[in-house]
Formats: sequence, structure tokens, C-alpha cells
Amino acid sequence: MKLIKYIEALTCWSGMLAALLIVPLIGSLVVEVVSRYVLGSPTLWAFEISYMVTGAIFMLAMANALRINMHVSVDLFTLMMSPRVHAAIRLLSYMIFLPIIAWLVWELSKYAYGAFESKERSGKSAWNPIIWPVYTVWFVGFLMLSLQIFAELVKAFRVLVLGQEVEAK
Repeated sequence: MKLIKYIEALTCWSGMLAALLIVPLIGSLVVEVVSRYVLGSPTLWAFEISYMVTGAIFMLAMANALRINMHVSVDLFTLMMSPRVHAAIRLLSYMIFLPIIAWLVWELSKYAYGAFESKERSGKSAWNPIIWPVYTVWFVGFLMLSLQIFAELVKAFRVLVLGQEVEAK
């Protein structure tokens, strides 16, 4: 269970980092509003910063949302089932989902590296920043999600086989 605790500590860190990114997002939007409506001169960078930071927030927070059970879930039937049956459903779901996410992590790593090597730019504004940091955040976010899915899979297996719930998060 030390591995699970380590994975969940990383996931928690990722979620906290995502929460902290709210500050630069708000700051960039305030600067843009003041610049546009008070000074009459919109910024070149605010649009791209806002979508990049918002995307980073979602990417870095999705694993933590799974860790604390804040993801979308339809519990109408599973609440009526025994913990072992519910664990079996989760186990099956995670076993299906994990290879797909692992493949996505692999492809995103190549995508981020390719953008870094080629010095790819966004092409969405006059600012035109390099884009590899965004792709790297996508990679890290999905890597964290795959690790958390693995942790959830192990926890579901434990409930199914041993009948032991993992301690509260």
C-alpha cells in the first residue's frame, strides 16, 4: 500500500498545483480587462494564456478528482450493491480504461517531444508562443490520471479479494 500512498501523494500534489494556477489565470484576465477597457489597448497574449492555463488546470486536476471521487459517476445501481460487487464493477472498468489512457500517455509524450524538437508555435495569435509546454502538461496530466487509475484498480482488487476498504483519502 506504500505505492498507492505515493501515487496518491503525487496526485494530490498535481491537484494542488492545478488549484494554484487559478492565480495566474485570474491575474492575466484582470490585466486584459484593464488593458482593453481602461487603457483601450488589448494585450496580444491574454487569450492564449487563458486557454493554456485553463487547460493546464483541467489536465492537472483530473487525477485528483478521481482520487477524491469527484468525477462524474452514476451511482444509482451501484449504491444498492455490496462493496465487493461494486469493487468488481470498478475493477473491470479500470482494466478497460487503463490501457487506453496508457496509450494516450505514450502518444502525448511523443507529441510533446516533437513539439519541443521542432520549436512548434501555437499560430493562434500575434504572440505565437511555443507550444511544447502545453503538450507537456497534457502528458503529465494524463500520466497522473493513469497512475491514479492504477491505484484505484489496486484498491478495487483489494476490496474484491480481501474485503478490505482502503483507508480514507
